[in-house]
Amino acid sequence: MLATLISAFGSSFQYGYNVAVINSPSLFIQQFYNTTYVERYGRPMEDSFLTLLWSLSVSMYPLGGLFGSLMVAPLVNKLGRKGTLLFNNIFSVVPAVMMGVSEIAKSYEIIIVARVIVGICAGLSSNVVPMYLGELSPKNLRGAIGVVPQLFITIGILSAQVLGIRSILGNNTGWPLMLGLTGIPALVELLLLPFFPESPRYMLIQKGDDKTARRALQRLRGSEDVDREMDEMRLEHQSEQAEGRLSVLNLLSLRSLRWQLISIVAMNMGQQLSGINAIYYYADSIYSSAGVKESNIQYVTVGTGAVNVFMTITAVFIVEAAGRRLLLLIGFGICCVSCALLTVALTFQSTEWMPYVSIACVIVYVVGHAVGPSTIPYVVTTEMFRQSSRPAAFMVAGSIHWLSNFTVGLVFPFMESGLGSYSFIIFCFICLATLFYIWLVVPETKNKTFLEISQMFAHRNQTDVMTKIILFKGLLPRNDLVLT
Repeated sequence: MLATLISAFGSSFQYGYNVAVINSPSLFIQQFYNTTYVERYGRPMEDSFLTLLWSLSVSMYPLGGLFGSLMVAPLVNKLGRKGTLLFNNIFSVVPAVMMGVSEIAKSYEIIIVARVIVGICAGLSSNVVPMYLGELSPKNLRGAIGVVPQLFITIGILSAQVLGIRSILGNNTGWPLMLGLTGIPALVELLLLPFFPESPRYMLIQKGDDKTARRALQRLRGSEDVDREMDEMRLEHQSEQAEGRLSVLNLLSLRSLRWQLISIVAMNMGQQLSGINAIYYYADSIYSSAGVKESNIQYVTVGTGAVNVFMTITAVFIVEAAGRRLLLLIGFGICCVSCALLTVALTFQSTEWMPYVSIACVIVYVVGHAVGPSTIPYVVTTEMFRQSSRPAAFMVAGSIHWLSNFTVGLVFPFMESGLGSYSFIIFCFICLATLFYIWLVVPETKNKTFLEISQMFAHRNQTDVMTKIILFKGLLPRNDLVLT
């Protein structure tokens, strides 16, 4: 529990915080850009150049996330899961200091560069934390623990929204401190995470260190008797020894992992292209048209963030009972219907009661996305791949995640200006297509070992999971064999 909370707060929280931290004080940060330009050149900044600088300030974050995702496989194989999380804090503390002193230094360039670096931190943490926790967890709690990183992402978003209230830090003097606070979770993780064990699977399967793996497992389970889990890890190790450690190119060409790879690509694209960023982009104008006062919109936004956190907490408690597949289907189904109804409500916004329907659609959409699309893809990515292929799989999944995020940020303003409210019809069809794919292809993975999940995909891939006869010395009489 402590390893989960510390790694999720130290890493995942920062991802969510930096998604939202730049939104509330955007007006004041842009004023700083303009004032700095006037002091340098003696004339005000052109609107088009200010728009370009602000677009870079926002979009450099997902671009940094893409760079971070590309670093996942080499770092987790070299430094381990825990080691990578500790190393990753460099990409948080340094940009936190840079953004905190940007106003004193009178440099908007520092903010843009810092957003790239903190994006790298988010790209690494969004992949490594679920991998680390998935390998620490017992199989009966793997889903619930796997949702915790997403919970801390939503808590990070909510924290940024609360701090962004005008009377707190979302004002002309408080925004540098608000941007710099992202370094605090990193320092907490640097101080506390070294006291917790490395992933036992990494130590046994990739490092071949049986003793350290056993000690780590005994600490995590609070019991000396971990023979059964050690045996299961050895079975996995034996069954994939012939494959060796897989690179991304190996992963793309391996027939036995074809449908797992297609599935994580489909789910991560569906997660980001389903319209969640567009919903948040549109939210303020929807609240305004419903009669919410301009000064109160920030509080309604915080309320929406609180709903997101509450539903993610709900997902932690129901994922093991309901299963991954059902939550994905329900979540994408709710998002699909919400986008369709939102299109209708925005089209007929002049009708007296329609703006309230729009608000309801936004809240219901956030509920649906929090229950399934936001939370479950990370869990399923951990479960669908075994030790040798998991780092490369997270590298692919993370790259797709951040590339899709970047694409939505880049394309949606043009979609919105060209299609208006009909933009959400596109998101509706993307949700529907992802739902059908999950219905047809993705199996239920709860309470299954990693080896059992590989066997579930073997038929669709038209391959067999390698089987071996293994003798566990000292665990069984010498002449007895275990047939896997």
